[in-house]
Amino acid sequence: MLVYYNNSTKAMFDSINPKSALPIYRQITDQIRWRVAAGVFAPGDKLPSVRELAAQLLVNPNTVAKVYRDLERDGLLETRRGDGTYISSEAVALAESERTRIIEEQLRSIARDVRAFGLPGQAAMDLFRRILSDESAQRKDRR
Repeated sequence: MLVYYNNSTKAMFDSINPKSALPIYRQITDQIRWRVAAGVFAPGDKLPSVRELAAQLLVNPNTVAKVYRDLERDGLLETRRGDGTYISSEAVALAESERTRIIEEQLRSIARDVRAFGLPGQAAMDLFRRILSDESAQRKDRR
C-alpha cells in the first residue's frame, strides 16, 4: 500500500495495487474523482507534478500524464502552465454528479451480488436500511 501526502497532508492515494485487475490508470483516476466528490480535495488544491506522482507510486509518468489529461478534459483538473495541476473551480459543481455516479456504480455492483446470491429484493433493501441506520448512529457517536 502506498500513501502520498500533498502539502496539506491529505492522503491522496491509499490503495494503488499493481496486482489488481483494475488498471493503475483507473485506480488513480477513481481515487482523485472520489476525493473530489467527497470534498477531500477542494478547488485550488495543488496536485503533485506528473514526475513526482509517478516516482512516488512507481508508475510510468505517461500513466499519470494520461490521468491528469483525461481529468482536465472532464473539468475536474486545470493545468496552469509553469505552475502545476490544480483541482478546478468547476469541480464543486461536478462533485454532486460525481457522488451520484460513484454511488450508483457501487449499488449496481451490490445489486448484481444480491441477485447472484439469491437474496430477495425486499430482504436486501431491509439489510441496506439497517446498515445505513447503523452507520448514521456511529457517525453521531463519533461527533
